[in-house]
Amino acid sequence: MAIIEDLLPLLDCTEEERQVIKRIVYAAGDPQVASLVRFHSKAVSVGIAAIRQGKPIFTDVRMVVVGINHHLARKFGCPIHCAFDGTEVMRQAQEKNTTRSAAAVRSLGMRLNGAIVAIGNAPTALFTLLDLIGSRGVQPALVVGTPVGFVQAKESKAELMERDIPYITIEGTRGGSAAAVATVNALLNLARKVRK
Repeated sequence: MAIIEDLLPLLDCTEEERQVIKRIVYAAGDPQVASLVRFHSKAVSVGIAAIRQGKPIFTDVRMVVVGINHHLARKFGCPIHCAFDGTEVMRQAQEKNTTRSAAAVRSLGMRLNGAIVAIGNAPTALFTLLDLIGSRGVQPALVVGTPVGFVQAKESKAELMERDIPYITIEGTRGGSAAAVATVNALLNLARKVRK
């Protein structure tokens, strides 16, 4: 972390946001990603509060579930769920002619209220979440949206940043499951430090 601190560019961010950025840079192995990380003004404080209240953490893929610090999450009473764990996901995807990721997120519906939602892989999962927020009034506490790639990842994150919901994201095509994991783990560590 000391090496990363020396490599970071000048950033207009809070100290807590800087801690999140450092974790993302560590996971990416690329200090240039630091200047692309974007925060809603309430993202870190809302994320820490949700963790301290034991709210659930939902992810789009198992890779994110596996990377999250389960020991710390358990200390706060935060259950961790993967959207793909539902048995009906494949059938719903086929019926609605959509991706499994989109169907998985849609199947969670109101269970996402008050939760931290970490999407590290699929832009369709993030677009579906944004649709649920807009059309069905779903209200997650925080959206960690870091889908990666060249097909709609940039666009899904741009739409996330236009919404007035707490979010942490990486502008452009960079991101991925490791970035989502790093973000959630950074918040868990921050929650532990402020715990009274």
